[in-house]
Amino acid sequence: MPDAPPSTRAQSFDPNAAGEAPLADARRPRAPIKGRGSASYLAGRFDKRIARGEDDGWGSVHAHAADSDEAVAPPHPATRVTEEHARSVLTRNDSPDVGFDQSVNPYRGCEHGCVYCFARPSHSYLDLSPGLDFETKLFAKTNAAERLREALAKPGYAPSPIALGINTDAYQPIERRYRVTRSVLEVLAECRHPVTFVTKGGLIERDLDLLAPMAREHLVHVHFSITTLDNRLASRMEPRATAPHGKLRAMRALSEAGVPVGVMVAPVIPALTDHELERILEAAHAHGARSAGYVLLRLPHELKDLWREWLELHEPGRAAHVMSLIRQMRGGKDYDSRFGVRSRGEGPFAQLLAQRFAKAHARLGFGRLPPLDCSKFVAPRKPSPQGELF
Repeated sequence: MPDAPPSTRAQSFDPNAAGEAPLADARRPRAPIKGRGSASYLAGRFDKRIARGEDDGWGSVHAHAADSDEAVAPPHPATRVTEEHARSVLTRNDSPDVGFDQSVNPYRGCEHGCVYCFARPSHSYLDLSPGLDFETKLFAKTNAAERLREALAKPGYAPSPIALGINTDAYQPIERRYRVTRSVLEVLAECRHPVTFVTKGGLIERDLDLLAPMAREHLVHVHFSITTLDNRLASRMEPRATAPHGKLRAMRALSEAGVPVGVMVAPVIPALTDHELERILEAAHAHGARSAGYVLLRLPHELKDLWREWLELHEPGRAAHVMSLIRQMRGGKDYDSRFGVRSRGEGPFAQLLAQRFAKAHARLGFGRLPPLDCSKFVAPRKPSPQGELF
């Protein structure tokens, strides 16, 4: 579930001094953008108006698109981060096929730029594009730790594991500067509250000083999401995420420090990455992963158009075959949102994937991570206007 609209503070950070004004144009781009997963500002499903760049005869609109009469995205769109004061950060979840009850998202949007990210359509709730806006117009909840502390201190709060970073990656590149995830993790460590991660960011190694002690008290699980072991393919599908070998290196570092580690082969993309399923599981197990899962490519809302756009730009020869197999597993549609089906699919190809995963899972000896302990939770003290005397 997307978070409620925030109260936003008028302060932003632009890591690239010279940023171009984007063109809100949904027409097909002519070429990929280096370092970005999407290549266009695809309009969100709630947009009532769509702005298009029109040349006034001076060539300014299309200066970056030689011999073209179509508006395309700027060659190097800047990342812009807006600091916001969230009213709340603890989000409840009641989906029957999701393994957590509550989550905290330190950021909105994700600079990793994974083109297949199921969270992209959530940017439409902010009147922004699920395309380039999702990976270039980011929001940092700088008061997340404060709001979480308030939520945990409420009378009657019943602890259950918090998934830190679901609709956005908690360890995306801007975390190095803003450290919102770090501040939230410090609150959870202080309160001895269990937490789980699914991440594509090797930056999580930075927080081993918190994670290792929490692991000794059975308070943390970490799953790394690995889509492919092919560096070249990864650089096109998830351009600013940690490279595959970097994820494996971080996995080993956490495992050797005693942090329970698992792997999510996600998403599995038919005719593009599905052949790597066993190899990913083998590499992850060799680097310390002791649990494993997989998720089939999901294409909700605008994501289906973004995915087709990416295929046409990067894998035109496979595009038709990939989409054909996806529809075969989705009852003839691009996506099936039914619980229990959306993550696995149906039909012969989906059954084959399930069988392959089950055999590799058993052969490698994957199991379950040790259960998290909610009994050690200590509620934080409410802030007092008189301060703390003891």
